[in-house]
Amino acid sequence: MPNGLKTALLLGLLSGLLLAIGDVAGGTNGLVIALIFAAVMNLGSYWFSDKIVLRMYNAQEVGPGHRLFNIVERLTRQAQLPMSRVFVIPDPSPNAFATGRNPEHAAVAATQGLLQVLTDGELEGVIGHELSHVKNRDILISSIAATIAAAIMMFGRMAMYAGMFGGRDDGRDRGNNPIALLAMIILAPIAAMLIQFAISRSREYAADASGAQMAGNPYGLVDALKKIDAIAKRVPLDANPATAHMFIIKPFSGGGLASLFSTHPPTDARIRALLGETR
Repeated sequence: MPNGLKTALLLGLLSGLLLAIGDVAGGTNGLVIALIFAAVMNLGSYWFSDKIVLRMYNAQEVGPGHRLFNIVERLTRQAQLPMSRVFVIPDPSPNAFATGRNPEHAAVAATQGLLQVLTDGELEGVIGHELSHVKNRDILISSIAATIAAAIMMFGRMAMYAGMFGGRDDGRDRGNNPIALLAMIILAPIAAMLIQFAISRSREYAADASGAQMAGNPYGLVDALKKIDAIAKRVPLDANPATAHMFIIKPFSGGGLASLFSTHPPTDARIRALLGETR
């Protein structure tokens, strides 16, 4: 299934979960509150997340003449994108991310560690990946997914308290199906997280593919992913878990069942996809 269609279906499923658990938590009023809450959260994320995350990592803006700026400038010109602001994060762990509400207000940030270990060709692969997130508006998509998932978790807690202490305001009897209520309270937040992470993994595959195309070949990004994955395990990034999904490789490792709860596909699977092999 194409990644764009998969993302649309997953977002639709996530929105359906939000409405369902809002209904369980408070009937018709719960639905309205859920929609308002999600809209407010999405608006805040859309306008202010870039400033917050750049400040969180003490990112320093760089300009013309800097190696990173020059690569970003060249690739944005090739991709016919507006020039992004460029930042360097003073951290020895190699990693990078893009942020901003749209291509006209985007920023690309890379760590000092990334600049030290990658060749220009490898760095172009990484920056192509991040600019693909900008071009595809993945920052907005991930913000929507994250905030809807957060709303579902909040309404799951509301549903629990409502089930314990009161009835519904629309005249329907909550006690008729306590098993369904309990399942919604427990399973909906878990399902929301799984869907959110699946959306993130889908967008990573898409950004890898279009980033490699932007850079001219997949080999720079393949070699960069290998280096970043290997070094990041020895020199981990002190990242906030709430922003881990933004980086090109997740700062926190996990395999097996934990991969279902990962915002990134396994690095070896990404490399196989870039080289045209079966995932």
